[in-house]
Amino acid sequence: MASPAVLTVRPAQEEDRNHLTHLLHFETYVHRHLDWRQPVDWLGDEPYLVIESGGRILSALACPPDPREVAWIRLFACSSRLAPSTAWEELWPAARDFLIAHQAEQAVVLPLHKWFKSVLESHDFDHAHNVVVLDWVPDPSFKASDSANIRRMTEEDLPGVHAVDHEAFPALWRNSLHAVELAFKQAAYSTVIELDGRVAAYQISTPSSQGLHLARLAVHPDFQGRRLAFALGEDVKYQASKHLMSRLTVNTQTTNVASLGLYKKLGFEFTGDEFPVYSQNLTQTD
Repeated sequence: MASPAVLTVRPAQEEDRNHLTHLLHFETYVHRHLDWRQPVDWLGDEPYLVIESGGRILSALACPPDPREVAWIRLFACSSRLAPSTAWEELWPAARDFLIAHQAEQAVVLPLHKWFKSVLESHDFDHAHNVVVLDWVPDPSFKASDSANIRRMTEEDLPGVHAVDHEAFPALWRNSLHAVELAFKQAAYSTVIELDGRVAAYQISTPSSQGLHLARLAVHPDFQGRRLAFALGEDVKYQASKHLMSRLTVNTQTTNVASLGLYKKLGFEFTGDEFPVYSQNLTQTD
């Protein structure tokens, strides 16, 4: 494919929203992160860069760090008029410099397409581990066996939920408070367990095409070892069964032995779906 003669790299602007939407919906080379926000909704956050040629946007890269230490590649899209590797070579150095200047420590991406994996492998991104998918088939006769004090999550719980999230997960998998707020708004079923006057554990489940997806589940380290995660999981299974959903799914990392053990105890089974996670350390010095 022939590259356009003049390529201009610049920050994306709100006025680019329609052009970006067109790029996302009609071009072949599109990576979008599995996120609480749509790619165009990151406009206004940095770095969010585009390549423009002849008044037309040919490529876009968005990787605003959230939280500060970790920058997930939220969007990388490229017109068929431009080779993805060429677009990446134009956009990534500028984005990387911005991230380093703002003290981000790691760039991470979950590529779902072979073309994007090839680009990453050619530009110093390493395969870190995999994310696996597990599922459980709801049963109308299922009854939760644990009687832990579970209640529906409220907006007032969100700072406490964020505190649990921050303490329970490593930096790579933490959510910012804003992300927790978005997750709560999109949830089909979200619950907490409150102990000693504070949120001790929570789960957020979202609607999926096949039923329900257990998107987040965490227990504060101060309360681990009390079967709270198991109780939350059993309750989600009961809700999926009660509402006659066809499938309950969950994702976790191949390196997360504790989560894999929990979901095995809850009766989840591997679906065979597995996705790589690539990363690049931004703190290395030459």
